[in-house]
Amino acid sequence: MKQLIIFAGTTEGRLFSEWLSGEGIETLACVATEYGSLLVQEREHLKVHRGRLSREEMALLFKEEAYPLVLDATHPYAVEVSRNIQAACRETDCEYIRLIRSSDREDIREGADCVSAGSVEEAAAYLAGTSGRILVTTGSKELHHFTQLPDYRERVYARVLASPEVVEHCQKLGFFGQHLICMQGPFSREMNTAMLRQFGASWLVTKESGKEGGFGEKLAAAREAGAKAVIIGRPPEQEGISVEEGIALLQRRFSIAAYPGGRRAVLAGIGMGLKENMTEEVWTAFEEADCILGAGRMLESLGSLKKPMLDTYDPVQMLSYIQKHPEYKSIAVALSGDVGFYSGAKRLVTAFEQEGIETRLLPGISSAAYLCSRLRIAWEDVKLTSIHGRKSNLIGSVRDNFRTFTLLGGKDNVQALCEELIFYGLDHVTVCVGERLCYPGERITKGMPGELLGKTFDGLCAALIENPDYEGGIPSCIPDEAFIRGKAPMTKSEIRCLSVAKLGLRRDSLIYDIGAGTGSVSVEMALQASEGTVWAVEKDKEALRLIGENTRRFKTSNVEIREGTAPEALEELPSPTHAFIGGSSGNLREILELLLKKNPEVRVVINAVTLETVSEAVQCLKELPFSEVETVQVQTAKAKTLGRYQLMTGQNPVYIFTAQGHPQETESQC
Repeated sequence: MKQLIIFAGTTEGRLFSEWLSGEGIETLACVATEYGSLLVQEREHLKVHRGRLSREEMALLFKEEAYPLVLDATHPYAVEVSRNIQAACRETDCEYIRLIRSSDREDIREGADCVSAGSVEEAAAYLAGTSGRILVTTGSKELHHFTQLPDYRERVYARVLASPEVVEHCQKLGFFGQHLICMQGPFSREMNTAMLRQFGASWLVTKESGKEGGFGEKLAAAREAGAKAVIIGRPPEQEGISVEEGIALLQRRFSIAAYPGGRRAVLAGIGMGLKENMTEEVWTAFEEADCILGAGRMLESLGSLKKPMLDTYDPVQMLSYIQKHPEYKSIAVALSGDVGFYSGAKRLVTAFEQEGIETRLLPGISSAAYLCSRLRIAWEDVKLTSIHGRKSNLIGSVRDNFRTFTLLGGKDNVQALCEELIFYGLDHVTVCVGERLCYPGERITKGMPGELLGKTFDGLCAALIENPDYEGGIPSCIPDEAFIRGKAPMTKSEIRCLSVAKLGLRRDSLIYDIGAGTGSVSVEMALQASEGTVWAVEKDKEALRLIGENTRRFKTSNVEIREGTAPEALEELPSPTHAFIGGSSGNLREILELLLKKNPEVRVVINAVTLETVSEAVQCLKELPFSEVETVQVQTAKAKTLGRYQLMTGQNPVYIFTAQGHPQETESQC
């Protein structure tokens, strides 16, 4: 005796069957074809009835199963089947629930790229008056209508289910070879686009199958491939409830928890993307999953698994989808390359586990390891970076390392990379660009930046950069004569070195250099904080020019130059972790107050030469919420050759103030 009978003609029907039986509800799933029976597997609490049923046979089945609840989850276009189920329920007095897929009518824009038809027959008649190849995705049942086109054997490409009876039926209609595409959907936008382009299709014929049937992905693909969509409108809408409403109703009816326990997610690295490039453990995880999530390109090679898919990389959208489908207990997320290499896995783990979803990570082959293997080099000494959707000091990495690997992304990415390398004097390095790694169109191009300029590359690729003249260390106490001086003031080498040391910088620090002068302190700090950013703030135009020249000379692309007077010029900058004040233009108090407002824990170093600045610094550091205040006076002398003698020439004494912001006191006491 069954508590529930589901007519499982759709993906939702199969998943509802598995979900409810997994909750201990005695369930019978009815599927019309042998192929359908392969999708719904019998298990504890779940039996499967195979074969089409007439109205009379349905009524008899309902009586035999003691008048259970009947859930109609058939396809929106299976009108006759739904009528028979309803009639059988009325005859046996069984409760009937119709599950209605949400419509994507908002995606339809009637016009140059979309044509509506009332039926498949009407669509075929319309296409008879057109030219160009046609990709038909409406299934095999009504494919015979397209045989009325005089040249259908050359024009029509039919995408149908991969079952022996369907193939035999289509071949009898005259569809053979590449004109018969046997696959199970739903398909991603990328897959649909690739198929339209492969066959050179000018037309896409589709039913309005809703989100679950991949309708939106088909329309988007048609527009991307430059094809026109012929849309078979839905039959008059029957009364029913949405998938979400059905879930809520069944949860109440059978006392199932709103969020079924035991949900788990596998975050799997798919390597370059092809099945052959994945580990067996990763592929098995996708095979066993109830649904697969990931950005479109990641889903391309997983379409054959016949799983519900969501095309997104956004954790919020993923969680929303999962919450709407509590029947999905086993979730797989496809992530490019390896989950530990510039992957979205880190934030997904946090998001999923906050929802009580058990999470497991499976590694894949990273693009760095793959490209190095193709170049036949080890990657143990390669500096790994990425400028794909993120900011990184790539120039600093190339400056300091023999080999640097980076992920690239965006239009003209290689062009921009080569231009930047040339700008910072790295035109002698060798760049190896890998495109479509592991795919049939894989290409690896090698050359110097100047040789690669003007060439066309794929929008998503990777590069390995070799610098035989790499510096390999962090320069400190750079000699004064190494800088372009001009007429701008410059903090001398020994003072500069000590001041930067007092700041206690980290690799990722965000630093203000206020009154940057020639930019010598900015350069020294940028070399120390190679993964951070230095904001060089200066009001003098000649000094601004010198800062630009010196940052270029020392290849410190992580220096950002801002023209203006502090504190006004600091207002729009991101909050600093550290600040060096070499010149305040009489605004020291206001500058310090703004720094504390932006970050109460900011660490500050002030250089003072005049007694007036010394007095103001002492007063402000005493009255503002700073702790660990230290004052050091430094006076240096350098030898100067005079004839046969070396005479010591004294420099002006400099006061170096160091202070740490105190987070417990943020209000100024001045």
